[in-house]
Amino acid sequence: MDNGKNLAIGILAHVDAGKTTLSEAMLFLSGKIKKLGRVDHRDSFLDTHELERARGITIFSKQASFTFGGTNITLLDTPGHVDFSTEAERTMQVLDAAVLVISGTDGIQSHTETIWKLLERYDVPTFIFVTKTDLHTCNADGVRSELVRRFGDGCVDLTHIDEDTCEKVAMCSEATMEKYLETGEIGDEDIAALIRDRALFPCYFGSGLKTEGVEELLDALDRYTLPCKAKEGFGAKVYKISRDTQGNRMSFMKITGGSLGVREVMKYKGAKGEELEEKVTAIRLYSGAKFEAVERVYSGQVCAVLGLSDTYPGQGLGAETDSPSPVLEPVVSYTVILPPKTDARVLLPKFMQLQEEDPQLHIVWNERGKCICVQLMGKVQTEVFRSLVKERFDTDIQLDTGHILYKETIAERVEGVGHFEPLRHYAEVHLLLEPLEQGSGLVFASSCSEDMLDRNWQRLILTHLYEKTHLGVLTGSPITDMKITLVSGRAHLKHTEGGDFRQSTYRAVRQGLMQSQSILLEPWYGFTIDVPTEQTGRAISDVRSMNGQIETPTDMNGMTRITGFAPVSGMNGYMEQLIAYTHGRGRLSLLPSGYRPCRDQQEIVEEIGYDPASDLENTSDSVFCAHGAGFNVPWDRVKDYMHLESCLAVRKQPEISRRRFVSIDQKELEAIMEREFGPIRRPQYTSPVVNSAPAASANVPNRCGYVIVDGYNLIFAWDELKEIAADRLDLARAHLTDMLSSYAGFTGNELVVVFDGFRTPGNPGSRVKYHNIYVAYTADGETADAYIEKIVNEIGRNYNVRVITSDNLIRLSALRSGVLRTSSKEFIAELEYTSEQIESVLKKTNFQSHQAKLTESKN
Repeated sequence: MDNGKNLAIGILAHVDAGKTTLSEAMLFLSGKIKKLGRVDHRDSFLDTHELERARGITIFSKQASFTFGGTNITLLDTPGHVDFSTEAERTMQVLDAAVLVISGTDGIQSHTETIWKLLERYDVPTFIFVTKTDLHTCNADGVRSELVRRFGDGCVDLTHIDEDTCEKVAMCSEATMEKYLETGEIGDEDIAALIRDRALFPCYFGSGLKTEGVEELLDALDRYTLPCKAKEGFGAKVYKISRDTQGNRMSFMKITGGSLGVREVMKYKGAKGEELEEKVTAIRLYSGAKFEAVERVYSGQVCAVLGLSDTYPGQGLGAETDSPSPVLEPVVSYTVILPPKTDARVLLPKFMQLQEEDPQLHIVWNERGKCICVQLMGKVQTEVFRSLVKERFDTDIQLDTGHILYKETIAERVEGVGHFEPLRHYAEVHLLLEPLEQGSGLVFASSCSEDMLDRNWQRLILTHLYEKTHLGVLTGSPITDMKITLVSGRAHLKHTEGGDFRQSTYRAVRQGLMQSQSILLEPWYGFTIDVPTEQTGRAISDVRSMNGQIETPTDMNGMTRITGFAPVSGMNGYMEQLIAYTHGRGRLSLLPSGYRPCRDQQEIVEEIGYDPASDLENTSDSVFCAHGAGFNVPWDRVKDYMHLESCLAVRKQPEISRRRFVSIDQKELEAIMEREFGPIRRPQYTSPVVNSAPAASANVPNRCGYVIVDGYNLIFAWDELKEIAADRLDLARAHLTDMLSSYAGFTGNELVVVFDGFRTPGNPGSRVKYHNIYVAYTADGETADAYIEKIVNEIGRNYNVRVITSDNLIRLSALRSGVLRTSSKEFIAELEYTSEQIESVLKKTNFQSHQAKLTESKN
């Protein structure tokens, strides 16, 4: 019925935070269920699938309907495990509000922050419930402070509303503050408006297991949640596709405007864009495993609709618009190993049903290997996928160990040309390919004049750009982070057909990629590692060996939390190592964190062995016609045959040198350093020269003028500093800079030490003078490695410069540029020797001073 207020409330959390237990408590207190179920007892109301009960985690989003106060609530329980986070993300698209559950014993965890960002992206009003407060390990005050620190001042504890609480609520907006100052009151409507605008995030504390604080949460949802504004006329948002036990296809959707009845005809566009008209055969309101068949549903209700054959998650129906593409995506692909005598082509359509229900599975047919590949989020999902295939299709499959899903982009803009002209066909397309910032994805546009190419042909070309997953030429991986613009094209009045532009468009993309300097991108994880304090150094060392980036570790009562970012290739399988060396006490949370340039590009390209010229399904060649027959033209000769002029201005290409092999003088060198660190002030005093240096001094290089040090590389190569860094990374930095300052003062060198800047969005980096040395913190998104490599490449061959690092990539760059290289271990020995020399000089100076005083006293 449409009586009362209809709300769709989602419940979300990091895995094992207590989300399902809280759901049970909400259903129990509302009178929906008579007995509290428990996850560990395998009898919870919403974990209905056998896989969920066996594993004790939520895998599929499910719903339960109940009434509390004057509100009809559809509670949507979502998976908390990161492997199934795409399911949770899809559910967010239909929520009126969300309850974010946080464990009182663990606080804000890595996946909690991801959920928070997604709720912000989808503009979902959010309530916060801190559970497990009945446990003695819970630090409610600490979590309360952490919420404000991490999520902002809008996180206000509304468990008890007093004058102090009202003041905190009033401070959430200027209008509310003015009203509060004028009247001294905060009404329910004021709180509801602040929550709707995501200016206020009410916080409640309690225990789902003991139902403490849950009734206050339900009361708040009833009083303060405003339903989303209804569309004019019928509208609905599809968020999930599923099948019942009889195999009937169900489209789960939220009605966002008007109503929908059984036997009504639905007009919509299918997944491939074709217009469809289909009759609604049934409407179900699910609550747990059971459902109620109804004749009509109204705005705000969540239902399962039968009879629609080609809907898809994120689709808008009627007045509703489609949702943006999901943020989370898998980063590992697995080859499906089928039982003997099983035909992969027969099983493929069945697998596609699973992809229909979960689009992030990405079922792919590998034509070259004649096999099925599936892209998954992690190990748990691989096990669940195998179980689903067995359950649904009675087939026992295996998955290989998996391989990383790489992507490719380009370094500079390039024009791609595709021509398709076999006999009685014609189409030519010119595309401009330009690199975009990391994480931009693919952007398609047209700047072609309609005088040159009709608008309908242009739309068709853009459609062909959108419809295909375009592959790069390094490893055959999908391309990303570039803008592809249609700049010119030509059709024939008589011979051009729609398929001709498909062929010429695909060929133009590939021809442009073949000309460009391609960059291989690898996926990275954002990680959170919790280890016993005494094993912090081991964990940090492991991450550094993966070429990962580490933020400042934090102490957690006997445990240390290390956060940062690392390549997926390094983190795969690390969980087993962590459990082994921490004897089960360590924890690891991983979340996809986009793609970055691959450090081992050449090695990986050679290992994969992809040959773009032999990939006939993604050819870069063109077809031209002469003497009544078509002939093939290789990609590197297409511009000699093309019918339209190039869109790029013809100009003399500058000579490009990847590395400078010329020597620069001292003046140029100082100019580079002054640009980076400001004017160089020469010291008025130089340390005394020790004439009686031991023979070992022959191993110490002569003064090099400038020494550039990779700070963290040196810290983690030095056992003494590495041990300090395990507890206090800032203290290790301070020790190192002090020692480098003494070294620079004694040797007379200008010294620069470079540290990775903290990964704070928008951080511009900094350059500071510390005593007599320069300290550089790189900007957000720039590593110390990249900064040093940039400086080394600019300086070129100059033996007045020495780079200190054990990073092989930087050492190789230094070698090619011609500057001196010293490993961290060698430089540590040099620093220790220099310290001995300084101590010797000080002792000699003190002795001479003492002798002078004795002589003076005798006189």
